[in-house]
Amino acid sequence: MEHLAGRRNLWFAISGLLLVPCFFSLFVWGLNFGIDFTGGSAWDVQYDRAVNTEDMAAVLAEAGRPEVTVQQVGDAAEHRYLMRLGELPEGSDEKARLTDALGTLGTLNPDAEALETVGASVGQSIRDRSVLAVAAASIGVLLYIAYAFRGTQNPMLYGLCAIAAMLHDALFVLGVFSILGRFFDVEIDALFITALLTVIGFSVHDTIVVFDRIRENLKLNPNDSFEEIVNHSVGQTLVRSVNTSITVVITLLALLLFGGSTTREFVFALLIGTIAGTYSSIFNASQLLVAWQYGEIQGWFRKIIGLGRNPVRGPSINEA
Repeated sequence: MEHLAGRRNLWFAISGLLLVPCFFSLFVWGLNFGIDFTGGSAWDVQYDRAVNTEDMAAVLAEAGRPEVTVQQVGDAAEHRYLMRLGELPEGSDEKARLTDALGTLGTLNPDAEALETVGASVGQSIRDRSVLAVAAASIGVLLYIAYAFRGTQNPMLYGLCAIAAMLHDALFVLGVFSILGRFFDVEIDALFITALLTVIGFSVHDTIVVFDRIRENLKLNPNDSFEEIVNHSVGQTLVRSVNTSITVVITLLALLLFGGSTTREFVFALLIGTIAGTYSSIFNASQLLVAWQYGEIQGWFRKIIGLGRNPVRGPSINEA
């Protein structure tokens, strides 16, 4: 425990390796937004037997809905299928016609049918409000931590390090779901934003516990180096942070394994966010404080800026 801060470059490198595929997926493939953000209809039906999804798409295309995408959901034995298409009003003549077309492939269970429709303008509004909610939460966290740690030498630094750890967790969750959306057609819906905000809150909560212990130890041990104080503080809070996270992870695993399919993505987002938040509060946030205190982050920025500049030799004093 006494060498955690001394190995901070290793912890930063691990985070970097985890985030590289996340960044790549987000920039190249983006997120697979559901109808909550894009607008349209999600139509869930159940057959009495297995049906080919391509056959379902074909009969709907013949009935005037060529844009439809069909995937099987739930357990294979349930024979449930989810169709995504443009806005389809409930109770309309077109829906009745499409239902008849689907009925040619097998017997539909009317009690298991579910149709959800979101207008395009509503979807865009939800998307904008979601971005605003995450931005507002970030600014609020920064200001609150800066105020809470106003008695320290650099209170804003504590807020910035907490925000950096929070962004680490949020980007990791977004990146994982971007990869899942690309290869497993997992969609981002309004419930995912709730999970993301919950992850942000958990991340900041865990980080504040470590920061508060650092603040206390700075007063109790003013002659120790800052790195020693951070090592001691992380060691004091490590068992508490890990134990708290383990209890949360066990609960989320139970929900993931035995809960319903409608909340599976929500619970999975909370699960990976909790794990990432525990890691970042211990190995990122407090280590960023040490790196800034010793001028390492400033040195990284100077190197990055210096790479883009060609040194130009100016005249000497004698030449001038």
